Amino acid sequence: MSKTAKPQTPEQIARAEKQRIARIEGDKALADFERNAIAVRKNMERLRALRLAKEAEEAENAPLVLKKAKATKATKAKDARTKAQKLSDFLAAQREAGRST
Repeated sequence: MSKTAKPQTPEQIARAEKQRIARIEGDKALADFERNAIAVRKNMERLRALRLAKEAEEAENAPLVLKKAKATKATKAKDARTKAQKLSDFLAAQREAGRST
């Protein structure tokens, strides 16, 4: 058995040419995509460096902020009673209006 090349039909030649063109265009598209990705990463690096420099400068120039004094247990209890009173007033008003929950 000898392997002889069969002559290709015009359809086969056209299909092979179409595949070759698609492969070339695919390679170009992939290279373009990679170039764009590199440009985006470089821009992100540049913007990150600018942001970090700005934040560092703002931190240097920021005025001192005094912390609020923490609420004591008595203050918290007073706030809780005040809130509970308001809730009971609300519920009483609801009952008077004829609403039952």
